[in-house]
Amino acid sequence: MSWLVQFFSSGIGKKIIMSLTGLFLILFLVVHLIGNLQLLKDDGGKAFNLYTEFMVTNPLIKFVSYGLYFFILLHAVLGLLIARFNSNSKGTKYAVQRSPETTWASKNMALLGILILAFLLLHMGDFWFKMKFTDQLDMVTYDDQTVKNLYGRVAVAYQEWWIVAAYLIGLLALSFHLWHGFQSAFQTLGLNHKKYTPAIKGLGKLYAVVVPLAFAIIPVYYYFFMK
Repeated sequence: MSWLVQFFSSGIGKKIIMSLTGLFLILFLVVHLIGNLQLLKDDGGKAFNLYTEFMVTNPLIKFVSYGLYFFILLHAVLGLLIARFNSNSKGTKYAVQRSPETTWASKNMALLGILILAFLLLHMGDFWFKMKFTDQLDMVTYDDQTVKNLYGRVAVAYQEWWIVAAYLIGLLALSFHLWHGFQSAFQTLGLNHKKYTPAIKGLGKLYAVVVPLAFAIIPVYYYFFMK
């Protein structure tokens, strides 16, 4: 067991864990987006409220969510540790030389990660925390099922320009983070192939644009068209 502990506490071990947690979070974003797109239905919030009620009451989802919170925290902590190690290595003979193809995103992953973490704290504090731990939300009834009206809170929040602006900044940071992180995760795990790597890079760039853009449509739509 000591070799296992030693491996995962090493630099390459941290990067592997970083890659695995990153890929898990990439999959989660798709699931979360599908749920959030319920906000665009013209049903007064019924579909979204029933979705959120299911997400906070289903035992299996609740169990998975604890793993999600752990992975988010682990990914963030490891990212900061790796960034600190890379910063301390600059100027030494052990420092890795940058590739000519190094992008702005790859050089600023720690900064982007901090912006995303701040965005998550805002998001979870305004919606998730109030949904799970307070009685600040009104109750609504659909077909004899009474649930919390999180849709109402979302609709009010997205009328505030600063909240919409903060979300767009957070999603822009997420897009840049994914632009580098998607293909970097596969590279770290050694999943490189001259035939498939270009396709992975292309898919990663498409994902980095489409998913954050789809999330961004929601607050923008509410701010401009749901007055």
